[in-house]
Amino acid sequence: MFRRTRRLALISALAATAVILSACSGTPDPEPSSAPGTPDPNATLHVGLVLEPTNLDIRHTSGAALEQILIDNIYEGLVTRTQDNEIEGRLASDYEVSSDGLTYTFTLNEGVLFHDGTPLTSADVVSSYETVRTDATVQGNADFAAVTAITAPDPTTVEITLSEPNQNFLFALTGPAGLVFKSADTTELKTAENGTGPFTLTRWNKGSTITFARNDAYWGDPAGVAQVEFQYIPDFTAGVNAALAGDVDVLTAVDPNLAPQLEDSGDFALTTGRTTDKATLAFNNKKAPLDDVRVREALRLAIDHDALIEAVGAGTPLYGPIPELDPGYEDLSDVVSYDPEKAKALLAEAGQKDLELTLTIPSFYGTTVPKVLISDFKKVGVTLEVNAVEFPTWLEDVYTNQDYDLSFVLHVEPRDFGNFANPDYYFGYDNAEVQSLYAKALAEVDPDKSAELLAQAARLVSEDHAADWLYNGETITAVSPIVTGFPEDSINSRINLAGVTVSAEK
Repeated sequence: MFRRTRRLALISALAATAVILSACSGTPDPEPSSAPGTPDPNATLHVGLVLEPTNLDIRHTSGAALEQILIDNIYEGLVTRTQDNEIEGRLASDYEVSSDGLTYTFTLNEGVLFHDGTPLTSADVVSSYETVRTDATVQGNADFAAVTAITAPDPTTVEITLSEPNQNFLFALTGPAGLVFKSADTTELKTAENGTGPFTLTRWNKGSTITFARNDAYWGDPAGVAQVEFQYIPDFTAGVNAALAGDVDVLTAVDPNLAPQLEDSGDFALTTGRTTDKATLAFNNKKAPLDDVRVREALRLAIDHDALIEAVGAGTPLYGPIPELDPGYEDLSDVVSYDPEKAKALLAEAGQKDLELTLTIPSFYGTTVPKVLISDFKKVGVTLEVNAVEFPTWLEDVYTNQDYDLSFVLHVEPRDFGNFANPDYYFGYDNAEVQSLYAKALAEVDPDKSAELLAQAARLVSEDHAADWLYNGETITAVSPIVTGFPEDSINSRINLAGVTVSAEK
């Protein structure tokens, strides 16, 4: 049966930073005009998210909570990426990369307007990207380190020149660094917007909802719904209860342990989506005894990954730092396997008897993973103390000060292998060969050859046991039959809602 209350809620994956908006005048929900079972262009799509953003300034504020709702919906770049993380044109109708990998030429689509009615020109792109290149406070500034020139030969053409090839540059343009803003715009981006996307911002009830409206002047295909309302439901159980009560039609980031309630209700179909979430058990490679590769390997051998994934309820095995959706992925299950006896032997060889370690973990991740690790490590003679902290504390102690033994967080960012090529990153991993391979991969203009180099580097990282990747995360989404076109994969990094429709109720 279909619930009579037509709401769509989408609970986003846990995100680092969120945003808040001052209320603007909005329009009331239009009355349904379509026959039952057919898409209703006047429908409102209600979407629920876990964490509310703190501001809407995606240029200066990091975090998946912003990217999920703003990229492709409010703001657009020259290029974007699909759910499979493939790059495709957006504001650019066409683009070319020179054979030496140094010059990128983009041709803009015609008829693109900012939400204030101003036409988009190549000068706006140049201004946006020069800001990224020259302002260290802007998101993506580091991605523009090799950019030497950004020019507009004519109103519809943009050229970007690099000092050296960068295989990741085009992908970087699919994120905040590549978004295009109106030149000399005075919009207060923390509370308002002036993008080019298929939706505009209409209302923000802080602590409750953010509402988008269809942009009827959009240059591309119009959005399939009149409005999207994001509801903020920080508690997973509360989200499920809202769905069961008929207040939501779609729920994302469903807790696997709660999913059967939604499936058994008969009102939702569950989908499992791929992500680049790497459930990373970080080892402090600079700190004894974790600076001993034998200790790190022993800890990995002690973990029953299959049992851990079963306990978590969703996920796939991952034995290296590159997930399946990223270039350079290789099944590295041959590197390490569950072997408690070998773990004990390695610890003894390393002179580690009755080893005591502390796991620092943000408290919002719950207790499932720590409990499994405590049990597994105990079997090999390692005592694990769990230090559950608020996320700001984790950022200060682990990420910034690198004062920890073990840590657990979900690294959701795609193509972030470079963290293991940076000895200053909180992992503390320093391998000159890995760094060299990564640099060569970035400079390689052939994407297949670049991926091969990344795969070589990733294998070295896994063989060094620089960390353990407990699992590759999956997202569970509950979707009502009246909703079509809702994305399944990579929705923790962005949710393109332009193609989503809601049918008239039966």
